[in-house]
Amino acid sequence: MIPQRTLKHPIRCSGIGLHSGHKVGLWLRPAPENSGIVFHRHHSEGITEIPALAKFVTDTRMCTTLGRDGVQIGTVEHLLSALAGLGIDNAIIEVDGPEVPIMDGSSAPFVFLIQCAGICEQSAAKKVLRVINKVTVEDGNRHCSLHPAKGFKVSYLLDYDHPLLRQRSSTIDFSTQAYTREVARARTFGFLHEIEALQKAGLALGGSLENAIVLDAFRVVNEGGLRYEDECVRHKILDTVGDLALAGYPVVGAFEGERTGHDMNHRLVSALLADESAWRIEELKAEDSAVQDMQGQAATQPV
Repeated sequence: MIPQRTLKHPIRCSGIGLHSGHKVGLWLRPAPENSGIVFHRHHSEGITEIPALAKFVTDTRMCTTLGRDGVQIGTVEHLLSALAGLGIDNAIIEVDGPEVPIMDGSSAPFVFLIQCAGICEQSAAKKVLRVINKVTVEDGNRHCSLHPAKGFKVSYLLDYDHPLLRQRSSTIDFSTQAYTREVARARTFGFLHEIEALQKAGLALGGSLENAIVLDAFRVVNEGGLRYEDECVRHKILDTVGDLALAGYPVVGAFEGERTGHDMNHRLVSALLADESAWRIEELKAEDSAVQDMQGQAATQPV
């Protein structure tokens, strides 16, 4: 039996919200087996529990936002990506602000946090969502799909009207490539003219060169340059891992996306779950080495 995982110890951090610009406190806590990932949003009237499931997605503009009973929490994708990459099945995430802190714009700080807390195996078997029939979502020249595969693989084509971001693609096969090494350090990115306009409109108030790759019309503005030659594409893969986690289980299958973002990812997960002939829930099998290898390697490798 391959067991479920949770955190060994509680741990906390704080940081700035990308969109609000406010300081946010975050706590990660162990959770019972079969409970999944659940956010506890602290606010003036108490605590609202919001499971990390696709049906609780309320907004996908600029980030993935979850909500329940009028209470929302945004920018959940990087933390969910780290939890998925390290194979955490059950956890409580307490947040005292309207969004998860952006940290350095990647999932690496969350990976480090989880590794510091430690990972504990539980007595119940790990369950996965196995894709058994292909599901596709399209919108003009943007499209993404999930189809059957052993383990877990993500392929992505990035295509912006920018000299550094035209027709850039990457594939991460987690049977041979570790999440912590190949994906976790990839930061979110944006264009200088868009960031200036957003901040003038009172948005992206926490955005800076400390937590994002910023590009002007020709180059990367950040003094240190890129962490990976194709960092922007890898960040899209990081986001995809986090958005797919909202299926509620680790996905066994292959994702292919072109020019997509949080909205298309959410539509794909929703379409998959709506078609009960396209998937089944089962215990993780030993032959699905890509899923187990991804989680086993990531749990110990430094970022």
